[in-house]
Amino acid sequence: MRDYTKFYIDGAWVDPVAPKTLDVINPATEEVCGKISMGGVADVDKAVMAARKAFETFSLTSREERIDLLERIVAEYQKRFEDMAKAITEEMGAPAWLAQRAQAAMGIGHVQTAIAVLKNYKFEEDRGTTRIVKEPIGVCAFITPWNWPVNQIACKVAPALATGCTMVLKPSEIAPFSGYIWTEVLHAAGVPHGVFNLVNGDGPTVGAALSSHPEVDMVSFTGSTRAGIEVAKNAAPTVKRVHQELGGKSPNIILEDADFQRAVSGGIASVMMNSGQSCNAPTRMLVPGKKMDEVIAIARATAEAHTVGDPNGNSKMGPVVSDVQWNKIQGLIQKGIDEGATLVSGGVGRPEGLDKGYYVKP
Repeated sequence: MRDYTKFYIDGAWVDPVAPKTLDVINPATEEVCGKISMGGVADVDKAVMAARKAFETFSLTSREERIDLLERIVAEYQKRFEDMAKAITEEMGAPAWLAQRAQAAMGIGHVQTAIAVLKNYKFEEDRGTTRIVKEPIGVCAFITPWNWPVNQIACKVAPALATGCTMVLKPSEIAPFSGYIWTEVLHAAGVPHGVFNLVNGDGPTVGAALSSHPEVDMVSFTGSTRAGIEVAKNAAPTVKRVHQELGGKSPNIILEDADFQRAVSGGIASVMMNSGQSCNAPTRMLVPGKKMDEVIAIARATAEAHTVGDPNGNSKMGPVVSDVQWNKIQGLIQKGIDEGATLVSGGVGRPEGLDKGYYVKP
């Protein structure tokens, strides 16, 4: 069982100001697989002030120094790639193949992209009689979700490092293992003390403290619309920059001249990947009415061909992330049935043969 009860502040692993722990549940087994500490306002303040102090010097580093740092992060990440993939499978249930090929791969991909962009990025540009100078904004607070954990961490942290910002990260408390390994990677790469800090906790406590802290210059949040509203409200009094990536319901429009076998089966497969837990999953398929019978037949066959089971095995789909999500999904399926929708495949309850784990019928 993983014991991740320390925070990373000012280049060191430290105990929380007030001890309070949370069990992390493996969604495939419903068993406790680790333990983290839940931070408070005092922990956030320590981390933010460490980032503020580090900004004084890190913001002055050269392009070449930051490229070198990012390249060291890539090298250390490659050493921990297998660890990262396994952690993602354990914490949020992504099948091993998906954790390897996409989830963990996206983490290193964002750092490599940051390097490529930074090499030729114009921090100064003349437009007529005006000179535009782009400077690091300051201390950034990053609040990330559980569905693509290291992807969302990396796509915030890598550009911040590239531009000379310092930061505090609050990863999802539901899927915190990848955030810890990410932090170990940055530590091994020699990120200067205070430039990157990690505080675990929940949104109402740590998230609110970060988004309202007067020494935080920008907050970037990925998650639900409900929580995003609270982040924006908390950030408003200090007029922070606020970046948000919130919930959506993506339409998939298929026109009459499409290859329906390919388009429908591809759309269903895209929804099923990551157990439907992706903000870009095309979950609303809109098709010509006269093609409905054909579409239903293709959709049913595609869904029924999806195997569900142990994410460490050969199944296409693993579990959803938590009992909260599982119960929410069951409620939505039942609500659709109650409101007169036609059930084409799946339904309420776990798939046959799976009596433990947060598995959903495809």
